[in-house]
Amino acid sequence: MTAHAAPGDPVRTTCPYCGTGCGVLGGPAVATPGDTDHPTNFGRVCAKGSALGETLGLENRLLHPAVDGVRTDMARALDRVASRFAETIVEHGPDSVAFYVSGQLLTEDYYVANKLMKGFIGSGNIDTNSRLCMSSSVAGHKRAFGEDLVPCCYEDLDEADLIVLVGSNAAWCHPILFRRMVDARARRGTRIICVDPRRTASAADADLFLGLKPGTDVALFNGLLAFLARDGKVDEGFVAASTAGFSEALDAAWKDGDVASVAAICDVALDDIEAFYRAFADTERVVTVYSQGVNQSSRGTDKVNAIINCHLATGRIGRAGMGPFSFTGQPNAMGGREVGGLANQLAAHMAFENPDDRDRVRRFWNAPRLATGKGLNAVEMFEAVGAGRIKALWVMGTNPAASMPDANRVRAALRACPFLVVSDCVPDTDTLRHAHVALPAAAWGEKDGTVTNSERRISRQRAFMPLPGEAKPDWWMISEVARRLGHAEAFAYRGPADIFREHAALSAFENTGGRVFDIGGLADIADAGYEALRPVQWPVVSGARHGTPRLLGDGRFPTADGRARLVPVRQQAPANPVSHDQPVMLNTGRVRDQWHTMTRTGEVPRLMSATAEPVLDVSPADAAMFGVTEGGLAEVRSLWGRALGRVRITDQQRTGEVFLPMHWTDAFASRASAGRVCNPACDPVSGQPELKHTPAAIAPFPMRWEGLFLSRHRRRLKALGYWARSAVAGGYLYRLGGTEPLDEGRALAQELLGGGEDSLRLEDRQRGVFRSARLDSGGRLSEVLIMGPSGAVPDARWLVALFAGSEPLTEPDRRSLLAARPALPQAPEGRIVCSCFGVGEARIARTLREEGVTDERALGLLLACGTNCGSCLPELRALVAQHGGREPSTSALLAEEAL
Repeated sequence: MTAHAAPGDPVRTTCPYCGTGCGVLGGPAVATPGDTDHPTNFGRVCAKGSALGETLGLENRLLHPAVDGVRTDMARALDRVASRFAETIVEHGPDSVAFYVSGQLLTEDYYVANKLMKGFIGSGNIDTNSRLCMSSSVAGHKRAFGEDLVPCCYEDLDEADLIVLVGSNAAWCHPILFRRMVDARARRGTRIICVDPRRTASAADADLFLGLKPGTDVALFNGLLAFLARDGKVDEGFVAASTAGFSEALDAAWKDGDVASVAAICDVALDDIEAFYRAFADTERVVTVYSQGVNQSSRGTDKVNAIINCHLATGRIGRAGMGPFSFTGQPNAMGGREVGGLANQLAAHMAFENPDDRDRVRRFWNAPRLATGKGLNAVEMFEAVGAGRIKALWVMGTNPAASMPDANRVRAALRACPFLVVSDCVPDTDTLRHAHVALPAAAWGEKDGTVTNSERRISRQRAFMPLPGEAKPDWWMISEVARRLGHAEAFAYRGPADIFREHAALSAFENTGGRVFDIGGLADIADAGYEALRPVQWPVVSGARHGTPRLLGDGRFPTADGRARLVPVRQQAPANPVSHDQPVMLNTGRVRDQWHTMTRTGEVPRLMSATAEPVLDVSPADAAMFGVTEGGLAEVRSLWGRALGRVRITDQQRTGEVFLPMHWTDAFASRASAGRVCNPACDPVSGQPELKHTPAAIAPFPMRWEGLFLSRHRRRLKALGYWARSAVAGGYLYRLGGTEPLDEGRALAQELLGGGEDSLRLEDRQRGVFRSARLDSGGRLSEVLIMGPSGAVPDARWLVALFAGSEPLTEPDRRSLLAARPALPQAPEGRIVCSCFGVGEARIARTLREEGVTDERALGLLLACGTNCGSCLPELRALVAQHGGREPSTSALLAEEAL
């Protein structure tokens, strides 16, 4: 229990999803999870955050350790980990072992893992899945500023007059921050420009959309830099006093051509390019927000520096309402960067390349064998595992078998690894299936420590639930292994407060102003002070308890000469272009209501309602070209693998490009992992993989039959051409499909349903239809299977509603099951738009047409959609524009009055 919470009171903690870092309330019976006192979100939460209470059950938890698949106790499991790591180090050297960690870890977990590997094992071989999302930003910041610094704060979004979103679908991926942008537009007229190959929800709400060709961001911002110079918008005083490299950067920018050339390279209308350039040139307060669309590229670092160059040239940095702003993907990617979680970093923003830094860290830790050089990054690490150079690997809180590019090769490496340890909180991940030792880790609500968000704000993530089973915090398990390796004195932590104090002290150790990252003001914080720590932005220097919202406003930078660097960059083609055999470009990313590999969000029915299976977005022209149809299955093929997705034909996609979400794994669907298909090319500076540009081909996947299977229990389905699982009220819905003849379906039915005296069954061999259901002893629907020709399977919503009922099935219900249609006609719900209240597109369109609603706020009063987290508001506004406009009804007029 926290120091400021009475028993039973909600506990102030931090959301475990994106890098926004929203404050939430945890505890029993928390109806409204948003923390109104937290300066990040002021009580607002997105759909995922509002459903956090629905993820706390223990039904799908790893609760006990296992060695070689056999349950054991924690002491024996940790003994095995320590002994195998020790034997491997003695026989093959420290570089034969590695840690692969996660932005899901707390800062204290990260710190201890980095200290053990780099300071006491003596290898740089610790890297993090943040390599896949933020390392190009890190590299770009270091090249420009001398240190990995985010100069902006969230208040800059409130005070900007122009916000440029580049490769960021913030409306879905950082919805609370996007709402701040939209609020700023309503309050002060802030314009929003969206730059993205896809017409996303963010683009739908933007004042100007630039649907550029993927990979051409450098040309776009080089063109902007040249335009600013021609237009006399360069801040010559700032450039002369505070920067270096301007002439070289401008010369490189000129070489990418004039505005017309940029428009041709980017495949964007000339008028739109000129409108963007003019808006940027004429607006003092500009924030450029960028995220994975920029970072996840074989030229991601150059893209970051092309953006930063424009802000440095105009002096628009470090002041209110302006600056380049990297939106972090994971909840603690920033904290991992602070402690040296990347293989090429030392702790506390110190560098391997600096002998003084190496000596400083060695002396502070009293480390016997501090690593002297960088280790292997994520892609290199799994290549080394596959090649046999790394023989013992510990994966913490992440699922590289699904999330890494070229995932088939990663899986092969994990299978071949002589010793694999996986610590996680769920028992079934694609990576855990290969583990020799499985360790149960504490989950959100049980973990205790700190995280740092995108604006450098350190917040507490507090425990409000007991540790279940034998689950333990990651820092504790790492420390126990360190003690068994002979380093007990250096890892004698009593709790996370001890670790945090050491982390803070290291940041200030012999730091005479050369490094901006400094939280020395928190180094002597007492346990009670740590427990009550309020959100604070670093730096927090010694003698202070308050943070620093903005950085670099004084025109001084942490470089040797105090000047920022404008980095000359040139537009280059992606590492692997499309070709005759791979004629389309595959993009990957997130959908609104899901998180990473869905270990939490995939178990929440309402979060699965909007996108229940992997969907492949295809443009109308490409659908016609490659013969794929709306709602059919398509196969994506690349040089690295194959994946399946349900086709959605949409004008959101540029012709020649398709989009497959990143979330689905072997635990949720067959052959749907985007990682199996993705291009493994990496940025030469940052090592970040090219996850946004994979040359591929698409083709219809021939389904001879399809089916729906509902069960109270999770099932492992084998020997099927296609299946996808989604959580529903009371159990799970499986969408099935096969390429073989259905025949009578008896074999599959026997496997899925088994026997049962009280059951319903219908077979029609001539039509190829099979339907069977099993009832429990109380007459409730327990399991049901409906199979038939492709395209003939009914909509699942009425069946799910019947399955969720608590009353025995009536005779009409039983007949409707065998008929595979509802007993009474039902108005279609359509694709779910508002997952908070289960409101679908068909119902919204119907209400707009019939009621004459012309405003999304009135629509919300009628249907509740958009009134909770607001993540669906861009889609609601688009639907209002598409379907609204008739004479309003009485109910619509009353709704408008209520506003």
